[in-house]
Amino acid sequence: MAAVRVCVCGDEGTGKSSLITSLVKDIFVTTKIQSVLPSISLPPTLGTPESVTTTIVDTSALPKERENLRKELRKCNVILLVYSDHYSYERVALFWLPYFRSLGVNVPVVLCASKADLSANTTTAQVVEEEMLPVMAEFKEIDSCIRTSAREHHNINEVFFLCQKAVTHPIAPIYDSKESNLKPAAVAALQRIFYLCDKDQDGLLNDAEIHDFQLKCFDKPLSDADLDIVKRSIQRWSGDKATAEKGIDAAGFLLLNKMFAEKGRHETIWIILRKFHYTDSLSLKDTFLHPKFDLPPYSSAELSPAGYRFFVDLFLLHDKDNDGGLNDAELATLFAPTPGFPSSWIDSDFPSCTVRNEAGYITLQGWLAQWSMTTFEEPKTTLEYLAYLGFEGPQRVGTTAALKVTKARKRRNRPARVERSVFLCYVIGAGGSGKSSLLSAFLNRPFSSTYHPTIKPRTAVNSVELQGGRQCYLIMEELGELEPAIIENQAKLDACDLLCYTYDSSDPDSFSHIVDLRNRFPHLDGLPAVYTALKADQDRAVQRTEVQPDEYTERLRMPKPLHVSVRWGSISEFFVHLAESATFPATAFPKAEEDAADRTSLYIALGAAAVCAAAALAVWKKSTSGHA
Repeated sequence: MAAVRVCVCGDEGTGKSSLITSLVKDIFVTTKIQSVLPSISLPPTLGTPESVTTTIVDTSALPKERENLRKELRKCNVILLVYSDHYSYERVALFWLPYFRSLGVNVPVVLCASKADLSANTTTAQVVEEEMLPVMAEFKEIDSCIRTSAREHHNINEVFFLCQKAVTHPIAPIYDSKESNLKPAAVAALQRIFYLCDKDQDGLLNDAEIHDFQLKCFDKPLSDADLDIVKRSIQRWSGDKATAEKGIDAAGFLLLNKMFAEKGRHETIWIILRKFHYTDSLSLKDTFLHPKFDLPPYSSAELSPAGYRFFVDLFLLHDKDNDGGLNDAELATLFAPTPGFPSSWIDSDFPSCTVRNEAGYITLQGWLAQWSMTTFEEPKTTLEYLAYLGFEGPQRVGTTAALKVTKARKRRNRPARVERSVFLCYVIGAGGSGKSSLLSAFLNRPFSSTYHPTIKPRTAVNSVELQGGRQCYLIMEELGELEPAIIENQAKLDACDLLCYTYDSSDPDSFSHIVDLRNRFPHLDGLPAVYTALKADQDRAVQRTEVQPDEYTERLRMPKPLHVSVRWGSISEFFVHLAESATFPATAFPKAEEDAADRTSLYIALGAAAVCAAAALAVWKKSTSGHA
């Protein structure tokens, strides 16, 4: 917030102008001052809670000034409502607060009992108990109350500090004074902060974690003596004697913040919330969840080494039983500080789309593959969840440090390596050709002879080790009934690295689907492709097409279809071949003419022959002229 605008209201003669004058001159002015002072601005250096400029506007309660009062009330951020005697106090509830409501003004109100020096025989405790608490209970817009004296310069700076704090650190979003409890949104935010600070996930903040929290939020260390005071305070309020020995649990952390709110130190809670990127509405900042991250055309996003390391550490931290998989309870704990699984994970039927162990729990390999796929398809989703899960990159870079942008891919029919490690392969073919079984084999699932037609797209992602030990991630997507629509979508094809054409080698009508598809969509020639004859363990059938698959691919000057079966142990080699074809797409492109390299050799040979012929002709001419 750049500025705080305070509108000072109240009945005539309550001392509004004296409060302002006493603040500016730092002394009580005994001479007569004008009834309404001009507005003044206080720079941030005068002790404001944050770097804000504070504008103080004096007003009149006279009926002829009512229009100006109305305008100022609608422009202000906070109202300082002043009363000084029983009559003006009665007017607070009977006129002023209902009047603010009638204008539709929804800003915090600081209630000020001025001229305390005139009622010296009345204690502040009595004023609070008899005057302030009853009206606060009736009007929730009252943020705080204070008793002042301009003559004695008592609480003058404090009253305007409260006005500033009511705007920069509002109590209303975080604490319910009627219920004497933190509000649900504040509880949820603080529970997430506790989770992120509990680095070892043991449910307690130990001394080291508390010290780290203190440094992060307040930029100064917490002494051992102060830490003991905090622990004793929690112990006294909660009655849990073991707290000081074990550490601070989530309930104790919430209790500590409740104590801050009840003691008027809610700015401490806001400092904590804002260090963890919360807004005044207790939602995470949009710039934090969605930082700027642009992808050039034909480039893709991948996890950087820092990103992979973060997700590895996150997996290992939450695999409490060390069984190599995250069960439902462990996943629920891991995603506790987030809105839940990303919607794309739900759409892809997570975790069945990636690698799981025998118990059905996602493994570390599957976990990294899942995030690699999410980053490739939706980098902004990965950035959002990195923020939720507490990834901390360099201050100026933030969560984008966990991602990297690949070199732009250019599809050309020439030997070249695609500089990326995550590839998308569309698996295309007739219904019943074995696409679903192929995806299941990719995830090391046992073969099932039961046929279930694929309706909506199905995805499988896993890591593949290429020759030389280099690892990449392959996303295989079966398109289902959306196959024609996806093939027609140029943006979808631009994201694709490889087409895997499949047909059932035992079904004579299976290959015709590929032929028809390529005839209908000739632009598919612009993508590298691998032809695959599935169910090779069964008897091979002659396809009912004009050209058999082998001859069809030969006419395209492409490798013949690979004959594979998901029942063979060598099926893993097929996935390596797919990944290598995506890495070196020139090996999987249709070739409409002879290789340029072959023509070059021919040109060299023809050139050499021409040089030899010219030399022979020169020798012949020389010899004939000699005889002459």
